[in-house]
Amino acid sequence: MSEDHHFRVASRCELLPYLISLPLGLSRKKVKELLQFRAVTVGHKGKLRHDTQLDAGDIVSIAVRKLVPDETLRRHGLKIVYLDDTIVVVEKPEGLLTIGSEREKERTAHRLLNEYFKAMNKSRLQQAYIVHRLDRETSGLMIFARDESIQGVLQQNWKSVLKRYLAIVEGALPNAQGTLKDHLVESRSLRVHRVDKGGALAITHYRVLENYGDKSLLELTLESGRKHQIRVQLAARNHPIVGDLKYGARIDPARRLALHSSELKFRHPVSGASMEFCSPLPARLKALLGRPESR
Repeated sequence: MSEDHHFRVASRCELLPYLISLPLGLSRKKVKELLQFRAVTVGHKGKLRHDTQLDAGDIVSIAVRKLVPDETLRRHGLKIVYLDDTIVVVEKPEGLLTIGSEREKERTAHRLLNEYFKAMNKSRLQQAYIVHRLDRETSGLMIFARDESIQGVLQQNWKSVLKRYLAIVEGALPNAQGTLKDHLVESRSLRVHRVDKGGALAITHYRVLENYGDKSLLELTLESGRKHQIRVQLAARNHPIVGDLKYGARIDPARRLALHSSELKFRHPVSGASMEFCSPLPARLKALLGRPESR
């Protein structure tokens, strides 16, 4: 199936069984995939769920672009949470680079997405464009553009994007919330340091969500986007992120950096619609707070 389909609803019903009943051979899994990628619209109704109520006379439109299998993405732990013709939002696992380096050019989020889209559209042209980066050690939400012009729009408006992180740090901060301001520079050894003068201004707002023994769960909102910003600023206050051995952490119980990109909120670069995505703390990090390892 490669073209859009439109159907008029005959009588009141729920969306999921209605879609399965259509003469398109859609399985429950396929329907949920179409809903996830917002390929189903119903008139002027807003965000659709599987149990959205349909009324007689509603027009249901389905953009049934054929999606290629994403076993490669899943094998590397990269999950697509939103996809349209202009942007893609993904959850990146810790341990996966955003973009290639001298040592690693193949196993990156950028390369995996690019190959996925090339296969989906049967084209050799580049189809995933970097908008921002996450450290290899950091997990969570990222945006990629589907073409170069959209990349430019997103990067030009990047300061207006709400970017929130969750971090588990060593110790208990003296204040329940506050703002961290520092000037940062990167050395030749690729470590980032605070300096009294010069450098790039880094601003991070924090809020303590929970204290658990010798650790604290923080919500962090970036006002600037400097390399290793959160890691360096917290370490400088003697509250390094758990597992951040590069910046002075004393413990590493999860065998990973306890930093997660948890929320992105922005205006769609084409439609202007408000887009908001949230990602919960990964299981291995939840366990550090004494929570069950389930999502």
